Amino acid sequence: MNTLLKIEWLKVKNYTAFKVISIFYAVGIFATNYIFYYFKKNVIDKADPTGFLSSGSPFAFPKVWLTVSYYSGCILILPSLLLLMLVTNEYTYRTSRQNIIDGLSRKQFIDVKLMSGAILALASTVLVFITALIFGFVVGGSFSFEGIENLGYFFLKAITYNVVAILVSVLVRRTGFAIAIFFIYTAIENGLSLFLYGWAISIKETDKIDMGNMGNYLPMNASDGLLYSPFATLTNLAAAKLPSDYTWLVFTLALCYLALFFFWTKNNFIKRDL
Repeated sequence: MNTLLKIEWLKVKNYTAFKVISIFYAVGIFATNYIFYYFKKNVIDKADPTGFLSSGSPFAFPKVWLTVSYYSGCILILPSLLLLMLVTNEYTYRTSRQNIIDGLSRKQFIDVKLMSGAILALASTVLVFITALIFGFVVGGSFSFEGIENLGYFFLKAITYNVVAILVSVLVRRTGFAIAIFFIYTAIENGLSLFLYGWAISIKETDKIDMGNMGNYLPMNASDGLLYSPFATLTNLAAAKLPSDYTWLVFTLALCYLALFFFWTKNNFIKRDL
């Protein structure tokens, strides 16, 4: 696998899109969190001097692990977009076929793509960890690992997005179509998630049945639902009327969906004509 990863690195290291998106993403993680930090400090705190909307700074320890993981997830679309481009380019320039003709097995080829997605997800998680440490030490609070599991949820979300991007690339094969389908599907699922959330609220109110947030039971929203907004005071006040968060169920579904995407991607590439 190390040899295959070195070959993969040789393919992308001089690719302009790889450099540009990687830089934008690395800077974007810090910039996105700084924007929300600035908004909290200069808008919310001035409008809410009593601290009703938020108890303490969400960028201080130990809340910072959740806060930075949550807001960094907003730009996970960038590494997914990069993977879409890298994998579909293999079809566009027929390098996938050439690699296999040269002796690489189909399994090895798709395994290294999936491994690349995992490495990108891990690198993203490391960046989030460093960013959380910076904000935590600057803003204050006693250093704590309480809530560090949110970094694990972020990693699960990142790798899910990446594997879905590879799956779409393998199924569609054309860069433009793959990007369009990925964005369209994401938008449709988010819209459906909101509908299901509203339906769950209605069911709890009328039938007194708590189905949980059903929007989080969808493929990509399962990993999204593990991270929640740090500004949850108003949500907590309305908890009696809102569906429960069944974290254990959402986490289990997220893992099952990830396994499904993983094996679907491998099976399609191995069995389908190049």
